[in-house]
Amino acid sequence: MESSRPGAQRRKAGRPLSFDRDKALEQAMLLFWRHGYEGTSLADLTAAMGVTPPSIYAAFGDKKHLFLEAVDRYLAGPVPTEAIVRDAASAREAASRLLAAAALAFAGENTPPGCLVATATASCSAASADVQADLQEIRLSLEARLKGKIEDAIATGELEPETDAEALAGFVVAAIQGLSALARDGATRAKLMAIADAAMRAWPD
Repeated sequence: MESSRPGAQRRKAGRPLSFDRDKALEQAMLLFWRHGYEGTSLADLTAAMGVTPPSIYAAFGDKKHLFLEAVDRYLAGPVPTEAIVRDAASAREAASRLLAAAALAFAGENTPPGCLVATATASCSAASADVQADLQEIRLSLEARLKGKIEDAIATGELEPETDAEALAGFVVAAIQGLSALARDGATRAKLMAIADAAMRAWPD
């Protein structure tokens, strides 16, 4: 998903960066993915990114903005939900591709298990309520886009008129979040793919 936060890519004016911003952001994404927002300290970030705290502030503003950029990077890569729903030829294809992409990404060989968006703020304190709200908005926006796709499918006759678009979209999102939980518990990619296939067998004809 492309960032909806203007200025997410800005940094303070001054001397050119002395590090590779893209690579540093990749390392930050992996840390947040593995340890969550509050579980990732500034010391963890500087060590993994190979930068000093002032460099992080100059390039990203603060930890929150670094995290949100890392989320944008995640959404543009492992599970590009916006593009999947937008480009799918049908609602069924959108759901199937979302589930398959989740199963593949959540049990990647070189990435942490599970879903960054589903788990990064799952146990955060009240101090991080604004960050939790940002991720909640992302999750709800996926459900809303999928619901819209399903409503279009009902309008065109792909799905029966009595299909509950909200419930069906919620079912797919719940299945995706379930795949994340199973991956965090050690489920293999093959198991996740089998579950994704089983979920699609519940899709209405």
